[in-house]
Amino acid sequence: MPSRTLLATAALAALLAAQRAHATDQPAAPAQPAKAADKATDKAAEDTAAKDVNQIIVTGTARREGLRKLEASFSITTADEEQIKQAAPSSTADLLKIVPGVFVESTGGQSGANMRVRGFPTPGDGPYSTFQLNGSPLFGQPTLSFFEHSQLFRLDDTIERVEVLRGGPSPIFGSGQPGITVNFIQKKGGDVPEGGLRLTTGTGNLRRIDGIFSAPLGDKWTAMVGGFYRSSAGIRDTEFPADRGGQFSALFTRKLDDGAFSVYARTLNDKNAFYTAIPVVGSADGKSVSSFPGFDALTDYYYGNELRHVTLEGGRATGRLRADGTPAIQRETVTRDFADGRGAKVHTFGATLDTKLGGWALSNKLGYTSGSVPTYALFSGANPQTLGSYIASQVTAANADARVRGAAGSAATGGTARFVNGGQALTDPNRPVVVNGMWIVDKDMQSFTNETRLSRDIGGGHNLTFGLYLADYSSHDRWMLGQAQLMTMEPHARPIDVTLDNGVRASGRGFVTPPFSFNLDGSYNGTNTAIYVADEWKVNNALTLDAGVRFEQQRMSGTIANVSSGDLDGDPLTLHDNNLSYYNGTTSQLAPGGTSRLRETSVTLGANYNFSRSFSVFGRVNQGHRLPDFDVLRGRGNADTTSPVEDIAQIEIGLKTATPLYTAFLTAYHNRLKNSQSQQFTNAGNTVERGGSEATGIEFEASLRPLRGLTLELVGNLQKAKFTDFGAQTGNTVPRQPKVQFRFTPSYKLPATELGSFRVFGTMTYVGERFAANNNVLKLPSYKTLDAGLVAQLNNGIEVRFTGTNLTNEVGLTEGNFRAPGATADENGVFLARPLFGRAFELSVGFAF
Repeated sequence: MPSRTLLATAALAALLAAQRAHATDQPAAPAQPAKAADKATDKAAEDTAAKDVNQIIVTGTARREGLRKLEASFSITTADEEQIKQAAPSSTADLLKIVPGVFVESTGGQSGANMRVRGFPTPGDGPYSTFQLNGSPLFGQPTLSFFEHSQLFRLDDTIERVEVLRGGPSPIFGSGQPGITVNFIQKKGGDVPEGGLRLTTGTGNLRRIDGIFSAPLGDKWTAMVGGFYRSSAGIRDTEFPADRGGQFSALFTRKLDDGAFSVYARTLNDKNAFYTAIPVVGSADGKSVSSFPGFDALTDYYYGNELRHVTLEGGRATGRLRADGTPAIQRETVTRDFADGRGAKVHTFGATLDTKLGGWALSNKLGYTSGSVPTYALFSGANPQTLGSYIASQVTAANADARVRGAAGSAATGGTARFVNGGQALTDPNRPVVVNGMWIVDKDMQSFTNETRLSRDIGGGHNLTFGLYLADYSSHDRWMLGQAQLMTMEPHARPIDVTLDNGVRASGRGFVTPPFSFNLDGSYNGTNTAIYVADEWKVNNALTLDAGVRFEQQRMSGTIANVSSGDLDGDPLTLHDNNLSYYNGTTSQLAPGGTSRLRETSVTLGANYNFSRSFSVFGRVNQGHRLPDFDVLRGRGNADTTSPVEDIAQIEIGLKTATPLYTAFLTAYHNRLKNSQSQQFTNAGNTVERGGSEATGIEFEASLRPLRGLTLELVGNLQKAKFTDFGAQTGNTVPRQPKVQFRFTPSYKLPATELGSFRVFGTMTYVGERFAANNNVLKLPSYKTLDAGLVAQLNNGIEVRFTGTNLTNEVGLTEGNFRAPGATADENGVFLARPLFGRAFELSVGFAF
């Protein structure tokens, strides 16, 4: 019933819009005399409408020259440089908040976002999101554990525009991403030298400089160079730089007689603190949340100088036995700086070619990325408790372990606590404490992709395209997960050591018995080869049909060092390392037989009908797949014989219209996912789940220009997503995606003066309630935020921009306690969740020349 209702609503909206467009195209009735101001049409509105009507997109279309956005038989969101800046994104992934049907959790910082698309179920990262630069994927797979594409990319002034394709023909072209494809397109040099310099400051002691310069190089070549450098303490107080680093880009273009050739390079070296869940207090009715006493949900965090550098213990089996018969282990330690957080040190290179070969149009896009994307961060554990209750739990655990009790010689009855640094005793048993994971993930990767297309008009209105997509990618992972520290429940937390009264040391350097321990040393390689054929048939001036089929083969292999768990130091009295992960000297293969070989076929069929140049309707069906990544295969294990391929079917219908008064894009969608495998590292270790889902929704993007200079924009979606074929969770709502979300942005541009132009804008965002986990136990309340800004573009080339985000200091939650999916609030309403950043301001002054 919901899907029928949504489809009927979209059809009715299409009919009404068609009638209005038809009426608009009819000769106008004689008008009565009007005032001169009314007689003059709003030129700005006309220009905006013309831009919307004639806008050319290149993502999701096989045509070399691109396609008018209003004639595309699919949904795509576009934003130019000014629209990107007006969105005031806190990170690259946060920009996706302007895309209907997408819910992005960017509260972890500059990278490590969770991106959710159209109700597709996923525990985190971005398995249904592919980021491209100039049409080439930044990595050959959309996601890996502790990695999503926005980690490889930062926004700066070298970006001309972004195009975000949702569903549509995406299973056919490029990497075959069935979710969203985010294509960032760089600026190119022009016929005259030009450039700009911009300085930015703001909350968190932000200091940033952006620069760009472009110029012609002789008759055929042009060049563009630019980038940024930034340092910030962050909105959350960490006592060390939360964000520090920069990016540099260069692009050279040569004009050809029948096209163009470009080469580009981009290097990123950025360090970013990563934030996870903190304690909050829910109201009795579950409709709101507030800060935990003494811990501001908007600005505080555990990080501080005492937690900045972390040293974790591991080891490798020596092949010998200790006197007590347990394996002897060669101990190792690894030290990392949490200021490096979830950063990136990567290099990206690419080349694009668009030309003609006789009657054929040739397009080739090549991309190469290599570097490291580490994650060094604190990960939340169980809810806070009192120091007294924690000591009591350790007494119980120690007395229940015969090996520990035998070594101690007597049972424990209590214990004492001291700060690791300074040694002062903690004597208040009611003091709140928490156990947090201290995790280290090193990930080195490289990726090569190349897509070649040949298109030709074969007559009869048919434009035929043949394509070949190649990808070769690898990753070397070294993980130390699960080890945890006991610390005070306060900002700039301090680690605590606990000693029991029978001599048992319950912690060492603050490290305690972990909820789980998992080390990984794995090297993986993968290739994808795909060929596709697509045909676009222009039946007549109004109707266009398109169809495509893709045949793809994936091969993946890898070697994993096997691990066991045991006592690293051989001393039963040191509880914290009695059951830690270590490498046992054996290895296993990523897939049975050494190599995973999979073949899949994807198809799409679409239609677009133009009622007029400014109004069209479209429909599309597609059947695509999500092929497994390295971590999916690793998590399954060689004994799992079920298919690792996820099947994704989608249906879309929509309308697009643009006039001087309004612009509207409306899409109704329905999707069904089968065999959707997910895994996550919880307090119980690595858990793997597999099920299906269905989602139905409506996406909308609309602009109204009722007065000269005034624009009212509304972007958002309504959706209902449920699990199917998922055991006890069948029928549950897919978590962490709101049923309702929207952004309302009014803006007003003052009439130009001899000084320049001025514009003010604001955005009210509403995000509906969501469940925190698959079991639908903990509900996250709805929230709304307010952003605002002012832009002054002076005639002397100076631009001043001032923006404020979350002006009302809303404590909105984007996720619950990921490590304990079944956790609920305690008797005091306390639970762990990740809230929005607090109120923040930015001021930038730029000069264009």
